[in-house]
Amino acid sequence: MSRFFVVKTTANQERLVANMMSMVAKKNKANVYSILAPKELKGYVIVEAESTEDLVKSIRGVPHVKGLVRGEVSFNEIEHFLTPRKAAEQIKEGYTVEIISGPFKGELAVVKRVDEARNEITVELIEAVVSIPITVKADHVRVVDKKEEVE
Repeated sequence: MSRFFVVKTTANQERLVANMMSMVAKKNKANVYSILAPKELKGYVIVEAESTEDLVKSIRGVPHVKGLVRGEVSFNEIEHFLTPRKAAEQIKEGYTVEIISGPFKGELAVVKRVDEARNEITVELIEAVVSIPITVKADHVRVVDKKEEVE
């Protein structure tokens, strides 16, 4: 039966540690089933392994590993990292975004409305002479500034 453990790492080195652990685990034939390095969790990597011994085998000699967090983590505690989120859920009204595809590619805009159900946002272009609301897929924009406009 697999168990979940947390490995403490140097901040911003989580992906590197995860990749190195994977290679070391294969080389040492450790029973490590998955390694998760979510963006939201700075300085930590979640590892699914058979036992603590298998985990120790997989981190031996890996740079940027600071140690292990005592105890195990339940699946319920990490499940929210595994469910995909729609892009619209991470964008709020008033955010400044850059349109990254379509006819307005490269334009900066301010978010006026968010439709999470459709994964769409309505924006107004900043450089436009006349402000016309444009509806685009939330996947087609990149957030530039998270400061919400105060009117």
